[in-house]
Amino acid sequence: MSDRITTPLLSIPRLGLGTYRLTGPAGQAAVESALAMGYRALDTAEMYGNEAEVGAGLHASGLPRKDIFVTSKVWWDHLSPGEIRQACETSLRKLGTDYLDLYLVHWPAADMDLHRVMHDMTRLREEGLTRAIGVANFPPHLLKRAIETGAPIAANQVEYHAQLSQDRLLDITRPNNIVLTAYSPLGRGVMTENPVIQAVAARHGTGAGQVALAWLLRQDGVAAIPKASRPESQRANLEALALAGQLTDADVAELDALPKDQRLVNPAFAPDWSA
Repeated sequence: MSDRITTPLLSIPRLGLGTYRLTGPAGQAAVESALAMGYRALDTAEMYGNEAEVGAGLHASGLPRKDIFVTSKVWWDHLSPGEIRQACETSLRKLGTDYLDLYLVHWPAADMDLHRVMHDMTRLREEGLTRAIGVANFPPHLLKRAIETGAPIAANQVEYHAQLSQDRLLDITRPNNIVLTAYSPLGRGVMTENPVIQAVAARHGTGAGQVALAWLLRQDGVAAIPKASRPESQRANLEALALAGQLTDADVAELDALPKDQRLVNPAFAPDWSA
């Protein structure tokens, strides 16, 4: 299994560092630690309030900018005409970089003009502010509409873990060469407490979190961005890449059979996932 996912629109590391709530000096230190350890993808957003720290960690690493895949996102209340470009330029300044590798619509807004939003995102790509564009938290019906606009959508970032199915989205992303990026891939710690996942982990002499991550990383067209501030957690997540190729068919069948209805991220402004 390759440690990158390559599509006609982008080549992205299969495992990256999520940085939600990694702020201040500790946030910068976490970024520096991850990059020193071998991570080559960083995920941030204007809403996280940590783009400056992520950028500082990136620059302190001494690594060439071209070697690091940087994702940021525009918040849902900045989707009016002109605001997307302004938000992107602000993110670039805070990150201290001339371009993003991937820029996403963080959440859909109920009153957004989807065609205009995707047009404005596409312009950012055409003008070199970002190498690729995409969306986040778009349920199947809305992702289909976004694809119909003709925009070159490279990724959809959503909550995905061993107790939440995204089969309906994968049925759309895979044939359209769209990467599905899993955030909260450990279910905010819930996966590590699951007895089935713990049993699989015991058979492999590893941790439940590593098994939960490996289950995701072995899937076609799926990347994951677990947040980890401590070096030991960052290292454990990296080791899940190798474990992904070691899970047996029986392991996978047990994990596949887990209930898949545990959505943990569902803010008041979230779209209807049942449509």
